[in-house]
Formats: sequence, C-alpha cells, structure tokens
Amino acid sequence: MNHSANIDHHAVLRARVALLGSGKPSLRERVAAYRVLAQVSPLAYLPLLSAALWKYSRYEFAHQPETALALRAESVAAARRMRALEPGRSDLLVSALADYRELLILLDRQEELRAVEEEITRAVADAR
Repeated sequence: MNHSANIDHHAVLRARVALLGSGKPSLRERVAAYRVLAQVSPLAYLPLLSAALWKYSRYEFAHQPETALALRAESVAAARRMRALEPGRSDLLVSALADYRELLILLDRQEELRAVEEEITRAVADAR
C-alpha cells in the first residue's frame, strides 16, 4: 500500500496554509499544523512540534498542570520519534525530557520522575 494513501491531503494543505498565511499563527494553530505535517515530513516538523508543544504547555496551560504535563509528554514522544529517525538528535530528546521533568517535580510524581531522570542519563551518555 502506498504510504500517501493514509494521509489526509486536505489537512496537510490546510496546515501549510495556516503556517504560510499572512500573519503569525497562534501557538495553538502552530501545534495543530505541526501535528499534521510531522506525519508527512517528520524530519522537518518533529523538532518544531516538540518545541511548540513545550511553549504551548508553558504559556497557555500554566494554570492547568495536568494538561501541561500531557502536552510535555507529547513533546517527549515527538523528540523520541525524531531520535529514532536521526540517532544524533539526542539534544532534542534531552531538552524535552528536562522540560517534562520540571513539571513532574512540581506535581511530586516521584516514580515517573525517576524514570525520566534515568532516560535523560541514557540519552546524554548516548550523545557522547
């Protein structure tokens, strides 16, 4: 089966128009566009998605820590996918994990925190 058969080409076009249109799209619009575009051009859009998710969690959901945590978990997932595609991109993963770790500390999620700290240690070691 052709990979492009699974892609909603209208959604891809709308995402590109949202990013390239006149005026700067909101964080919400950028996140939505990057989510779509990361499916068709992961090397180009996964880093942008990871960074935008962090900003979105921090600036739009600072008062909703559970939602912010879910967005940061999605940021980590995007960074993991990027690293799987380009093993040399440990920097993106370490950054996303550190941002995720920050909220885990605030929410006192010790078990998850230990797992994230171990993953950070592995990612830093792999980068060397």
